[in-house]
Amino acid sequence: MTLPEPLKPIDIRITSWMARNGILLARITLGIVFLWFGALKFAPGLSPAEDLAGRTIERLTFGGIDRHTGLLLLATWECIIGIGLLSGRALRITLLLLFVQMLGTMTPLFMFPDETWIMFPIAPTLEGQYIIKNVVLVSSAIVVGATVRGGRLTSKPPKGQAAT
Repeated sequence: MTLPEPLKPIDIRITSWMARNGILLARITLGIVFLWFGALKFAPGLSPAEDLAGRTIERLTFGGIDRHTGLLLLATWECIIGIGLLSGRALRITLLLLFVQMLGTMTPLFMFPDETWIMFPIAPTLEGQYIIKNVVLVSSAIVVGATVRGGRLTSKPPKGQAAT
């Protein structure tokens, strides 16, 4: 769809603002989510994910890490990710920690299907929805990761391609 001529300057300003600020906002909001949800896990009863997360860690480690210790480790891990994203430092390591953590986060969908699905694979429970929404966090982290070598987002169309 081609924009009417009077709207083009507004569209250019909005998309330019998004290009300048989008990656920073993605990094900051990811950091807030990880720090916040990680901190909640330090206080018993505050995180709706604590029981399932603790049991998942216990099962993944074949009982080597008990639920309580596993939850404390996860809380620490998530807070480290949050701090790394908020500070913008050590982003490669921070994103590696995030991707590994997300792999673990997805495992209850397969390890505890009775708790994560009403009807596999089309109707997740509330816990399943909580887990599945993490694909958005992973996608945002991929976008942030695309900039660790200096890449940037631009609102300008490629040369030879007209803006619509």
